[in-house]
Amino acid sequence: MKQDAYREAGVDIDLEAAAVKSLISELTFRRTDKYGMASEIGHFAGFIPFGRHVLAMAVDGVGTKMLVADALKDWSTVGIDCIAMNVNDLYVMNLEPVAFVDYIATSKLSHEQMRQIGKGLNEGARLANLSILGGETATLKGLVTGLDLAGACLGIQEKEKVITGSEITPGDCMVGIPSSGIHSNGLTLARHMVEEYASYNESLPSGTTLGEELLRPTRIYADILQVCTEAKVHGMCHITGGGLLNLNRLGEFGFSLDFPLPPQEIYSWIAKTGRISDSEMYRTFNMGMGYVVILPEEGVKTVQKYFPDAKVTGHITDTPGISLNGKKLF
Repeated sequence: MKQDAYREAGVDIDLEAAAVKSLISELTFRRTDKYGMASEIGHFAGFIPFGRHVLAMAVDGVGTKMLVADALKDWSTVGIDCIAMNVNDLYVMNLEPVAFVDYIATSKLSHEQMRQIGKGLNEGARLANLSILGGETATLKGLVTGLDLAGACLGIQEKEKVITGSEITPGDCMVGIPSSGIHSNGLTLARHMVEEYASYNESLPSGTTLGEELLRPTRIYADILQVCTEAKVHGMCHITGGGLLNLNRLGEFGFSLDFPLPPQEIYSWIAKTGRISDSEMYRTFNMGMGYVVILPEEGVKTVQKYFPDAKVTGHITDTPGISLNGKKLF
């Protein structure tokens, strides 16, 4: 079974992590007045104090999912993905997204592409209840060979309501909330499998084509803000690029997934087609679990009140590492 399929497809997670560390090591300047940083670089979002509130910012893009949209000539949902990847990173700290700006870089402007992107951005804004304040469009022929979509999001929350994971305690439950599918990460590997062994028009057992499945919009977990008002949430995690490795952002705990959510059929197809190991799949994709809530057992029903498809997937231990079905993965 392959252990390095993602790297062979063009993305080296370990190299990316090392490169980011090199970048962060040079970011030493900090503003020191009342608007100085109130968080460290490396969590899902960074924030600054603003009176009795904090203002937070997140930035992300759609990535190579844009190439699937190009192949299918369907850009109508990638705007949802762009907003989802940003707001979901704010939700994990109980930050409420309020405003968004987009950035589109292209080799050649197209009225139809822009109209469809705008449609998706508008729907994403509706789902997340935020305003799109503006953005930037750049025609970069020679630098960009296709179309790239990214954005940045502003969030706000009262200081005492921010959740950083500092209250996570061994014994806490891990509640997994299903993803809508592959979301917007791991598409380089997924596309490689489709383009090498099949086509975007080939159907999965459910009848959905591979192209339709890869373009399925990223789920927006907006109701988690209401969960945080009714339950004592200790920590949360958005499962994005790097899969379960994202859990390590919460601290040096043990994350034991004893009852993982069932992965959607697209993951079975990718794993079987590419003969890819479980560990490689779980460090590349969300594998059916797009979001994790960590809290005491008495709060589980509150999560399920707003996310009926959520279930307890495991618990926190005091031995660092990530395990799946009793076997340590990372």
